[in-house]
Amino acid sequence: MSTTYGTFPGSRPRRLRTTPAMRRMVAEHRLHPSDLILPAFVREGAAAPVPISAMPGVVQHTRDTLRKAAVEALEAGVSGIMLFGVPEEAKKDALGTAGTDPDGILQVAIRDVKAEVGDELVIMSDLCLDEYTDHGHCGVLDAEGRVDNDATLERYAEMAQVQADAGVHVVGPSGMMDGQVGVIRDALDQTGHEDVSILAYTAKYASAFYGPFREAVGSSLQGDRKTYQQDPANLRESMRELELDLAEGADMVMVKPALPYLDVLAKVAGSVDVPVAAYQISGEYAMVEAAAANGWIDRDRAIMETLTGIKRAGANMILTYWATEVARQL
Repeated sequence: MSTTYGTFPGSRPRRLRTTPAMRRMVAEHRLHPSDLILPAFVREGAAAPVPISAMPGVVQHTRDTLRKAAVEALEAGVSGIMLFGVPEEAKKDALGTAGTDPDGILQVAIRDVKAEVGDELVIMSDLCLDEYTDHGHCGVLDAEGRVDNDATLERYAEMAQVQADAGVHVVGPSGMMDGQVGVIRDALDQTGHEDVSILAYTAKYASAFYGPFREAVGSSLQGDRKTYQQDPANLRESMRELELDLAEGADMVMVKPALPYLDVLAKVAGSVDVPVAAYQISGEYAMVEAAAANGWIDRDRAIMETLTGIKRAGANMILTYWATEVARQL
């Protein structure tokens, strides 16, 4: 009996997929708990956690449950927590003054978490006005109802100072105002907060996937944010924003959302020598949870697959509502 050896494949990549141990050994990218950052919402005056209907498993925390969530994240190995304040509706106004009140909910939450975990968990804060304005926009409006870029920068400088005074380690300016990173850097440096870092929301797109987040922060948005958040069709524009943010003093940069913009994330990650973050946003979370609840996908596998894809595209840090759960699994 003769054998014609030339009819068989010369290369067999499947040899490296034969067993779980083999696949684990040759894996090119690995998630680690320290890659993860937990976004968390804290609601002023809440007596009990308030479930967010569009984000099963996520709540608007009370001050007490936020402290507990921070400790749980730390114990699971998560690196950071990104805090969002939800003020009482009556405290919203056109200027978002609750956002710069030293006793506003976000500043109180920063102090609470800092008292609970100290410097063991990186405490980050959302530096934006949208949660605190009665019109729901990320900035101050002019007489025509448009977001006034430069007037908004003055408010951001105030926000940076009060958040830093409260003890935050990292501020995350998310409003996509021109020049925001430079103004915030100056404000921090001039008030003795040179060690507070800036995580720049460099490429934040005007996405349809923010829907559940609007419920999470009790948004009062009227209209849309297309005049300041980026057009989903644009990539070169992100690279211009990246260059500007780095020149203005960004310590880290972010792409948001994550999954629909993995090409942007990969291009940004391949172009910089600073840490790169990606935010797996509310709509991405909600899609997986909804599909899993209907039995259409394997929830745990889908979560890990999406996060691995974000890591593979170049993210050093991933903001995800599954941070503590995934860190425990890892």
